[in-house]
Parts: sequence; C-alpha cells; structure tokens
Amino acid sequence: MNCRACQSPLRLPLIDLGTAPPSNAFLVQSALNQVENWVPLKVMVCEHCWLVQTVDYRSAETLFDADYVYFSSYSSSWLAHARRYVEGVIERFSLDERHRVVEIAANDGYLLQYFAAAGIPCWGVEPTASTARAARAKGLEIREAFFGAGSAGELSAELGRADLIIANNVLAHVPDINDFLAGFSLLLAPTGVITFEFPHLLRLLEAHQFDTLYHEHYSYLSLSVVERLALTQGLEVFDVEQLATHGGSLRLYLQHRDDGRQQVTAAVARLRQEEQLAGLDSAARYATLAPAAERIKHDFLRFLLEAKATGKRVVGYGAAAKGNTLLNYAGVRQDLLAWVADASPHKQGRYLPGSRIPVVSPARLLEERPDYVVVLPWNLVDEISAEWASIQTWGGRFVTVVPELTIR
Repeated sequence: MNCRACQSPLRLPLIDLGTAPPSNAFLVQSALNQVENWVPLKVMVCEHCWLVQTVDYRSAETLFDADYVYFSSYSSSWLAHARRYVEGVIERFSLDERHRVVEIAANDGYLLQYFAAAGIPCWGVEPTASTARAARAKGLEIREAFFGAGSAGELSAELGRADLIIANNVLAHVPDINDFLAGFSLLLAPTGVITFEFPHLLRLLEAHQFDTLYHEHYSYLSLSVVERLALTQGLEVFDVEQLATHGGSLRLYLQHRDDGRQQVTAAVARLRQEEQLAGLDSAARYATLAPAAERIKHDFLRFLLEAKATGKRVVGYGAAAKGNTLLNYAGVRQDLLAWVADASPHKQGRYLPGSRIPVVSPARLLEERPDYVVVLPWNLVDEISAEWASIQTWGGRFVTVVPELTIR
C-alpha cells in the first residue's frame, strides 16, 4: 500500500491489532447466526509525509451506512463542548444573520442546533441517513453526501460559499484526505474560516491510546501533517487550541492562504516545535505503542480473570468504538464482561461487533448491582462516574483500562 496523502510506499508499522469487524457495525439479534466480516486492523506510518494511517480494507460507504448507530447527542459533556464552541466562534468572528455556517459530518445536529438558535443561517453535510434524519427532526437543513471536491462544487453553486466551515472528528474518517481538503478550499468564502477538531496523534502516543485505532479512522493526525496537506490546497493554519476532548485533541483554524485576513498566532509555531521535539518526524517515536498495547491487554485480562475467579460480576458502560477495539484485541467475550450499558437507544438491544456482548439500558446497573463497571469510553469517565455515582452505595467501582488499569 502507498500513503494515501503523498503516495510514497508504506514500510514503517505502528501496530498490528490482529483482525476485527468495523467498530460501529453493531449486530441485531437475527444477525447472530451469520458470519461477521473480520478484517485486519493494521496501522502504518509514512516516512515521507509522516501521516499515520490504517491499511485499507473497507470502503467509507460500507463503514458509514444508512444504519449508522453513533449519535453525538447522547453525551452531555459533548453537547456542552459544542455549545461553548458555538458561543466562542460567534463572538470571535462576529458572526450574525449575514453569514453562512456549514458543518461537515453534522451527525444528529448536536452542534448546528446552537447556530440555528442564535439565528445564524446554517446547514450540514452528513452521509449517514440515520443521523441525518435526527438532525432534520431538529429543524436543520441537511444534505446527505460524502464530502469532497465534487460535492463541494455542487453545494457551493446551490447554497453559496460558507463564512465558517466546521469539521469535528471527521478529518480522520476520510479515505481520500486530499480530495476532502480540496472540498473545503472550494466551499470556503474568500475571507472565511475553517475549524477542524481531531484527536492529537502526539497525545495518542504519549497515553498509549491504541483503542482509538479502528477502521473508521483512516488517519491519525498532527498539526504538522495537517499544515502540509492543507497548504497543497491553498489553505493555511492560523491558530490552534489544545483541547481535553477524546483524550487530547486539537482545534485548528484555517483560511485561504492568499485571501485570508487572520494573523497567524504564536501558538502554531509553539505546537509545531513541540511535535518536532517529541519526534513525530522520527521512526523511533512510533516503536513504543505496540508493546504498551500488549501490556494493557494483559493487565485487563488479568483483572477480568481474577474477578471471575473470586465471584465478582463485571459489566461495561459505553458501547463506544474504542471499546470494541479493546475488547476484540483482548479477545474478551460475554463470559468475562456480562453486558455493556449505553444511553443511546440506537445501540440498546444490539450486540457489540466481534465480541457479541449485549448492549442494554443503563437501568440494568440498578437492577443487577455489579461489582465493577468498566468505562470503555475512558475519555468520559468523569461524566459517567458522576452520573452513576449511586453504584458506590452497594460497593460498586468504576474501572478504566487505558492508559493503565485504574479502579476508582
């Protein structure tokens, strides 16, 4: 395979997580008698442009289908994050009813609803029919499409160019990242602004977040890599913020390189230097993740086996994609993790891909009073443990696995 960004041959491995089905391919009961499509989950590093990327086995159309089950609005902390972003960006760029806002991968309208409430014209692009329906139910205008240069040209001709384009946690999800970025250049107004949010590769490596590797994530990104790719499309990064979301994320602000009016901030140079000092452009930096993942897997299995041997009941909370990577890499099944609770009704009554562990309503926690609750979306552990603090009344405890096994 060649690099999806620069076409150089890929030779440097980051990690091989064996095989797994797509992490959001949840099963209905009737599918339990059918064969799942397990494919290799391997991640490589391009030593020319330093883009970290999965080896291609599945198409985006297969991964992001009409029955997609990830809905953003079921996390209160994520909704609060979206609201703060909208309030901040409206103030920073003096947005009002004269401006157009577009969100790429608008999901269920979790973010655009706040622009609509502020009276700012907005619309979204979303390829999955299930989440697009939910966004339209909020009164939002949604175009069902995979975004790229072709669809951007059509949208620009139909709706006009955008003063602000938002793309949260989608830049990593596209197989043709160059075509995707080209679409932003075409859709953005001459003095408009783009914001990208994505998990920071440096934090992934530092905290051994191997469970965030799955087939839907085609790329794992740094400031330096996105800067280089954006410049090929005439876009420049003029500011960056470091966020706590998803275990450590970046929010980049971009503009047309020739037409933009925003000054490049010192934060860009500082983070660029931090990435360089951390060795993100050195092969040696990528040798530490695989052994760390193996250690985490062994610690997790040891905990589960000891709990079972002593008669303790262990369940999970949060049917997240990262949890499916962990469970399938570790080979965990229902005998060690009885079920996983999730607040989203779109996941309840289904089964996790690969492990086939049932997904249930969180009310089951109060009914069965388990000894341990493994929070699979560890980035939300504070939110979940606060919401379900009542499990401590019977001695129940919360557990996270990444970056190390922690019982609280």
